[in-house]
Amino acid sequence: MNVGGFRDNCWVGNFFQGFGSSRVGWGSDLAATPPQKLSIRTLGHAIEEALMSYTRADLEVVLADELKLEWELDSSPSDREHTKRGVIAGYMRGWGLAQMAALARRVVTECEVPDFQIDDLKRLLVTYDAGGGVAGPTKNLIFAASGPKPEIVLRDAVNNDIEIVKNAEYCLVYDEPVPAEGLRFSRLVAWWRGREQLSESVSDREVGRGMHQRLRASLDSDAERVLFDAYAARCRDSFDIPALVPQVYLHYDPYDQRTRRQSGDGSPLARQRMDFLLLFSDRRRVVIEVDGKQHYAVGDKANADLYAEMVAEDRRLRLSGYEVYRFGGVELFRPGSLKLLEDFFTELASRLS
Repeated sequence: MNVGGFRDNCWVGNFFQGFGSSRVGWGSDLAATPPQKLSIRTLGHAIEEALMSYTRADLEVVLADELKLEWELDSSPSDREHTKRGVIAGYMRGWGLAQMAALARRVVTECEVPDFQIDDLKRLLVTYDAGGGVAGPTKNLIFAASGPKPEIVLRDAVNNDIEIVKNAEYCLVYDEPVPAEGLRFSRLVAWWRGREQLSESVSDREVGRGMHQRLRASLDSDAERVLFDAYAARCRDSFDIPALVPQVYLHYDPYDQRTRRQSGDGSPLARQRMDFLLLFSDRRRVVIEVDGKQHYAVGDKANADLYAEMVAEDRRLRLSGYEVYRFGGVELFRPGSLKLLEDFFTELASRLS
């Protein structure tokens, strides 16, 4: 059976990322330089300066064909009314800081630009990276499990490749590279279209609706569905927002937690799945958890060990660069909960986009 572009016994590479990987730097001379003021304006200007070494004809090829950027204006980038700076700005119109930082990183690593023209860009990226985030790139997403837990084995321990050998049909695997600018709903919809082999005659809206239903089916509680539906309502105006990915496998323990507790070993990987994950960029990752009483109680009795396990895992995630936000399940059923969620997502997007 075809699952996420793979067949049974499907292979998924480099799932275990290692949270302590070192960040890519550009030398102590840049790190020692006093940090510049980081803003959309200064980063955009530095990108322009870095790309000005290209001829106008080459610039269009680099931006459209090599960097795969989309033109944001009604006119054509080939119109002679656009200067080189105008062409560059036309591809970045309406972008947030995270998208610009992702492009800046690609310009530094992929474009043939003289070193002296990218020094400012490198320094701004040092400043941006100092603001936190996860160091390693997003490599694979295994998510939305709607049945038994997938069984995963190391296919190649040297290369850190894994293989789903059982229950692959119950989960989704995003098997395309996650771009530096994060995973947006529009890209996830395009992936779903390909996975389900839907023709171009089917509208993006219909494709998105079908994907939403599949993702929603993986949720464990009514409270999670309230939050998921509230975020989905934000896609009515535009698909150009980060995708809210449910039930994401963060790491993998071959034993379930009940088996671990019965053996007395505890679980070295306490939280194997995140309720929701938002990828605002390759570094800016947000975990959202919706807590029922099972997170801190056994039956109706509070359990200090469960609570300690939960907050310890939160600390580990935060130290790894993730942002973690929790909602109590009960607060999502109180009057005004939809407004609460709307304000939360708006403020989060304003800060991280």
